[in-house]
Amino acid sequence: MQWEETMRLLKTTKWLAAACIALAGIVTASAQDKGLENPRSTTFRKTLEGKKVVFLPLSMGFDLTEGWAAVMRQQAKRLKYDFEIRDPAWSTDAGTRALQSLISEKPDLIVAHNPDIQSYARLLAQAQAAGIKVVQINLESNTQTDSYVGADWTEIGEQAAQAVVDKCSPGKGASTKVAIDTGVPTAASDVFQLDGIYRVLNQHPDIQVVSQQATEYNPEKARSIMETVLQQHPDLCGAIGIWDNQDTGTASAIQQAGKGDQVFLVTSGGGNKVGCENVEKGLFNLYISYNVPLQGEILNAEIARLLLSDGTAGENKTLYFNPLTQITKANVNQRNCWTLDDLK
Repeated sequence: MQWEETMRLLKTTKWLAAACIALAGIVTASAQDKGLENPRSTTFRKTLEGKKVVFLPLSMGFDLTEGWAAVMRQQAKRLKYDFEIRDPAWSTDAGTRALQSLISEKPDLIVAHNPDIQSYARLLAQAQAAGIKVVQINLESNTQTDSYVGADWTEIGEQAAQAVVDKCSPGKGASTKVAIDTGVPTAASDVFQLDGIYRVLNQHPDIQVVSQQATEYNPEKARSIMETVLQQHPDLCGAIGIWDNQDTGTASAIQQAGKGDQVFLVTSGGGNKVGCENVEKGLFNLYISYNVPLQGEILNAEIARLLLSDGTAGENKTLYFNPLTQITKANVNQRNCWTLDDLK
């Protein structure tokens, strides 16, 4: 009996030990399931929460600014900082007044889309002196601020000119004649892109620039200019435009003149679906895209970086020229082209 009692006690002891081990495991698992706070995540979110970012575009209501705003708005909502838009509606005077007001209001950061290289230059410097960080998007001013995100217009000009040279060098096209349509002569997209264009054309003296005129971003004016150019130079071989929205007018004039197979039209833009459709239709032969969704994501990263930084406004200046994509009929696809609904 004593032996049996001893064995029973041993079995009971083993069972209790196993139960204790199992219970300990449950307690440990329960503690582990509560997780561990990431102090970096906490600091990241708390630092950004409640900050104020203001976007000063050329104007709302077109693909570039609406696309950037949609991407910026999403991040602001996710990270719980304030995002506002001050829309000057294509008026440089209204934009100047808005920027002056913002300097007084002192938001944490301004995203500026410059109408030209000079109009906002002094005010952007004042904003930084007042402690406001500034990111410039896609159009630079003469004042370098905390950050620039956007296209390298010199590179766009070089790519556009090289494409025209490849099509219009002696013996390749109807002639060696090309036309250039600019937008606003003092805008960064014009002055820097023209520099890139002529860096290439100067190496090919056989190429003749028979027209170089400003359209003020107006497709009707672009259409009228191209109609006149084609009347004067019916053997025109190539055309370079600054922006796809205005260059729909250029394309229309070329098509109406029955020169669609003769005049090689190069343009650039943000890569929206309408621009891609114009490539598919044969209105644009080459569309150099600077990819608004990509720019928006880089812009968001710069906004977060600057808001998190303890550095003073203007202390460190940086820039990032985003990659370009050459879109032709051969590679028009959903990856290269976007709609505003895709970004919302």
